[in-house]
Amino acid sequence: MKKSWAIMRRDLLKLSRNPLTIFTSVLLPIIYLVIFGNSFQGVLKNLPVVIVGQDSGPYGLRMMEKMQALAAGPRTIIVTYAHDPATAIQAVRDGRFKAALIIPADFSHNIAEGRIGELGLFTDNVDTISAATLEGVIAQAVVTLRDGYVTAREPKLNLIVLRPSNLFVTVDYDRSLIPGVIVMALFMGSLTSGVFNWVMDRFLGVTEAYLVTPISRWNLAAGVLGSSVLVTSASAIIVLIAGLLITGGTIVGGFPAFLTLMGIIVLGATGILAMTFALLARASNPRVVGASAGFLNVILFFPSGAVYPIESFPKWLRVFADYNPETHAVRALKSILFKGADFAAISSDVAFLLIFTALMLVVAGFALKRTL
Repeated sequence: MKKSWAIMRRDLLKLSRNPLTIFTSVLLPIIYLVIFGNSFQGVLKNLPVVIVGQDSGPYGLRMMEKMQALAAGPRTIIVTYAHDPATAIQAVRDGRFKAALIIPADFSHNIAEGRIGELGLFTDNVDTISAATLEGVIAQAVVTLRDGYVTAREPKLNLIVLRPSNLFVTVDYDRSLIPGVIVMALFMGSLTSGVFNWVMDRFLGVTEAYLVTPISRWNLAAGVLGSSVLVTSASAIIVLIAGLLITGGTIVGGFPAFLTLMGIIVLGATGILAMTFALLARASNPRVVGASAGFLNVILFFPSGAVYPIESFPKWLRVFADYNPETHAVRALKSILFKGADFAAISSDVAFLLIFTALMLVVAGFALKRTL
């Protein structure tokens, strides 16, 4: 019994000298609760919708009131108004809105005359969850549109229809996860082929060999990060190809779009790798990297919009998502992969990744010092 107690006491003392292990075992479940609880809230909210109301008749005004009620009550949508249908639809293509609702000028007149009154709904169907939700709630609003109105042609008032139109090639849910899986591959590669190897080499004393060479810290950073970027980018490209083969998908835009995807992957890999080196390069034990991996993965991946619309996050999490590099990587990959978007559509995401990567490279350069 004494011998067992001695071993137990030794392990407890060892753990007390490494409080990070105990801290992460308590912190991680709390982080999972906060992030998961706010990233998957079930009912979607705050989905941005642009409305072009060209009809000033009773049914057109009633439809506008229905949409305003959705925004003010359950807050399913955030309404923005536009005058030109083409501009509104292009804004949906560019990713600024989830859908555009077009109320044509003859909407009320057609209903009053006993003809079919049609509404146009143009959705960003790449986000399948948001598109399905918007079609459902707006269709329900259309069904109740005639309540309270009686005309001489009452029997035909049920001919008020919503015409949903997908702006992009239909994307199945499993295929829509490919950008998120690519970014996860970038993150995992940044750990396994990047900072974990570096910390392990330091732990085993391998990096002592660098001390007898004339290389600077910047040469060291460029070499270590360069090899990691190459391996991580190659892994992510393999994941991209495998994901397309498994889901039967294609790249909208062909080979030029594929080259753009490769550029985004390399840029994302460089930024995420530099970030992990900046955070963990001075760790003294590989266990620290392993303990931090789950924490970083949760706080970066799930709020990135890879599996759930960012618009439905609470405000504090939306603000965090705006500064999350994985958010911009996922959004740019989705735009190129599924929408065939041009560079202008992803320019803001690319600009963020460039600035983020440059800052992280500088910090990582200082973190990779030439001393033991």
